[in-house]
Amino acid sequence: MSTQTQVAVRPVAGQIAVAAITLGAVALALVALYAVFLDQGQLLSPVMGKLAATANYLHELAHDGRHLLGAPCH
Repeated sequence: MSTQTQVAVRPVAGQIAVAAITLGAVALALVALYAVFLDQGQLLSPVMGKLAATANYLHELAHDGRHLLGAPCH
């Protein structure tokens, strides 16, 4: 007959930090992908107003990259 003791496993502070950094990196990557592939002025509109849609700076910045990756933008 053997007795087993159960040990409660708690996440270490380092694991929590790694998880938080990973989550932040994934969120930043998703925003960057949205800006490159889908943005038509919506990301800058809170700052620039209607000028963001007409000037469309993010679209023009990522325009060549979209064509290089084969993503439609017209």
